[in-house]
Amino acid sequence: MKYDLFGRKVIEVTRMDEQWQVTYCGSGGIKRVANDIFIPAELAPEEIARYLADLFHEWARPGHADIIQLA
Repeated sequence: MKYDLFGRKVIEVTRMDEQWQVTYCGSGGIKRVANDIFIPAELAPEEIARYLADLFHEWARPGHADIIQLA
């Protein structure tokens, strides 16, 4: 699942070994592990966008007021 974080960063969240793994998506398809973002393993996929919105709400600004699931 990919998310646009208030127009500032795009991340990808995948399930790996019973945990959520987060990677930053850069230009040209380059990805790097987002060690600074932890998503609790017990969260269901449909809860992740709300969790990310709670974590990054300071990034919201006019025209970019939401976490958007891209894929």
